[in-house]
Amino acid sequence: MSYKGILILDFGSQFTQLIARRIREMKVYCEIHPCTEPFQPDWQYDGIILSGGPASVLGDTAPVVDPRWLSTEIPTLGVCYGMQLLAQHTGAVLERGQKREYGQSTLQLSGEHLFTRGLPTASIAWMSHGDHVEEAGEQWSVLGRSDTGVIALMTHKLHPWVTVQFHPEVAHTQYGEHLLQNFVLGMCQSPQTWTMGHFITEQVSALQAKIGSDHVICGLSGGVDSSVTAALLQKAIGPRLHCIFVDNGLLRQGEREAVEQEFFELDLTVVDASTQFLTALDGITDPEQKRKTIGRVFIEVFEREANRLSKRHGEIQWLAQGTLYPDVIESLSFRGPSATIKSHHNVGGLPENMNFVLIEPLRELFKDEVRALGLELGLSHQRVFRHPFPGPGLAVRMLGPITAERLSLLRRADQIFIEEIHNFGWYDKIWQAGVVFLPVKSVGVMGDDRTYEWTVALRAVHSKDGMTADVVRLPWELLERVSTRIINEIEGINRVAYDVSHKPPATIEWE
Repeated sequence: MSYKGILILDFGSQFTQLIARRIREMKVYCEIHPCTEPFQPDWQYDGIILSGGPASVLGDTAPVVDPRWLSTEIPTLGVCYGMQLLAQHTGAVLERGQKREYGQSTLQLSGEHLFTRGLPTASIAWMSHGDHVEEAGEQWSVLGRSDTGVIALMTHKLHPWVTVQFHPEVAHTQYGEHLLQNFVLGMCQSPQTWTMGHFITEQVSALQAKIGSDHVICGLSGGVDSSVTAALLQKAIGPRLHCIFVDNGLLRQGEREAVEQEFFELDLTVVDASTQFLTALDGITDPEQKRKTIGRVFIEVFEREANRLSKRHGEIQWLAQGTLYPDVIESLSFRGPSATIKSHHNVGGLPENMNFVLIEPLRELFKDEVRALGLELGLSHQRVFRHPFPGPGLAVRMLGPITAERLSLLRRADQIFIEEIHNFGWYDKIWQAGVVFLPVKSVGVMGDDRTYEWTVALRAVHSKDGMTADVVRLPWELLERVSTRIINEIEGINRVAYDVSHKPPATIEWE
């Protein structure tokens, strides 16, 4: 890409991605690299941000950083840990706190600088630190302190460096966005050219140069990431894009038909492999074994179709995948990989011996940017803002054995839930919603007859990235309507529950 923008060196803060999102909301490009990244003298950035982090600058396990990053004349912002690192590098005195300062604090300004232009004398800032700068030294001007007296904002007297002990990127900091704008647009003079229209122009040109006259295979699931990937590649290479949609028999009601209808202009191969998947899943009840089985069969089906396409169009070496920037950041983190809670299944799990070269045109984008890109490319609002749906489909929403009969009940219940969420105007207020089939029968009464039928649970959550999730407090009228319809319209279900568990400790999906 031709963008310069802002470089963020990540020291492990839970808020680092939030800094990047705030900057991109200004229409300024930025990149996150691990703090262990060697200094690159030929890299052209408008500014550098040193993030916060959980370690202590005074500790033996402090992350190692190339000191040349701390000696540039590029405008630099140090946040929390980044502030302490710059302070230590220039001879300031740091001190370990007797206790952590965590939460809201009042920032009291005592001087003027381009970085603080437009801020009131007193405002709320969000603190999260143990160590702090005790004595700034002669090189720094202290322009702000917290209400506990801790130095909260400093500017360097000789270099274009500014530092804050608090987190301007979080919503709890009253003028945090204003401070970041002062740094990015004021001190760094970054051009506001990061738009999805500009991205499309540059990415189409880059894809055409990279792919040449070759053909590309794309696994299209119908989710927003794979859909936008396919739409972007279609714009770049047209009929040389070949999409594969695998119907694993675990899809929602009408999902296959909706994909066929929306993507009719693509060279789309729809594979009905539902019998193959259900046969392989027969009798399996362990959640992890279900996921692995689905992943294995998916690879078999996808590989078979990819080979068929290669025979028709000549050997195809390119495989398109909807990898997003948070996935790239996590894979580069100096902290190492996160613990595996569940096995995840997507096209990225295809074996190396398939000899594909990956194309990941969305790897520089966050989720909200992907949605904006999808709208720019002409995808429907319904497709772009579709709730996330797990790769293993309804299999992770069905406890116990998976059968065609149970899947039919679950599909119909799920369709009713989603229909009523739309009818009540709640769909776009929810991050993810669905129905879970429970292998539990209970006694009910229908008219004068006794029933002994299955139970389903409704699930609706708020989230930003799926890492944490809060239960949605749906209106009682909506829940009552869904329950009434499911029990009255679906023979075989006589009880509906609502899952009110947060993540953590629960997960969004039940399996």
